[in-house]
Amino acid sequence: MFERIPIPRYVQLADVMRHRIKRGIWGRGETLPSIDRLMQEFDVARVTVRQAIHLLAGEGLLSPQRGRGTFVTAQPGGQRRLSVQTTLDDLVEMYRGDTPDLSNIVESQATPILTERDGFAAPSYFHMRRVHSRDGENYCVVSIFIDERVFNLAPDRFRREVVIPLFASLPGVEIVKAYQTLNIAAADVEVARDLRIAVNAPVAEIRRVFTGSDGSVIYLGEATYRGDYIHLEMDLKP
Repeated sequence: MFERIPIPRYVQLADVMRHRIKRGIWGRGETLPSIDRLMQEFDVARVTVRQAIHLLAGEGLLSPQRGRGTFVTAQPGGQRRLSVQTTLDDLVEMYRGDTPDLSNIVESQATPILTERDGFAAPSYFHMRRVHSRDGENYCVVSIFIDERVFNLAPDRFRREVVIPLFASLPGVEIVKAYQTLNIAAADVEVARDLRIAVNAPVAEIRRVFTGSDGSVIYLGEATYRGDYIHLEMDLKP
């Protein structure tokens, strides 16, 4: 069943099991099939099943109980999801009033890598790498580059608040162009550590760029979300 790719079989099995829980095939409170049945269904060794269960138990999705079986304890991503917005106003409104727990794990002066489409670089940037969490669950890690001229208008607020609505509220700061891209990818070792997920678990990478009135990039955000935290919905014009 599983491909011969450089991803451990137990990680591939855990991904299949995670999606079954997400789709409600195995509902919260239910008992998983026995290890022997899982071995037979997926044609894997006992140790592979045990490793997959251990991985999902670490994510809070399963609870192995000696003598009773393995119980489904949660659904991936909980109830809250991030909708991917298609206008700047909608994006700002989505984040306005949002108060996740923020942990700044890196602060530095660093220059972002920009493309021709982005615009030209500001004289200097303040860089933060932070993790967003809610109810103890890490769901996003983001690398943020802020034009230092803008950052110095409200350094304390930038450190403790969600950046996008703060940008929109600062007097004298004009966003004349904004765009974002979204890619589906797999978690590398660093992202897996920060989000507490398995290496190669599905993630969504969102890159957002704001350009100021002088054509310079005043904000670049490179965010990686757990794959089960993203909901994409767009109106289709007939």
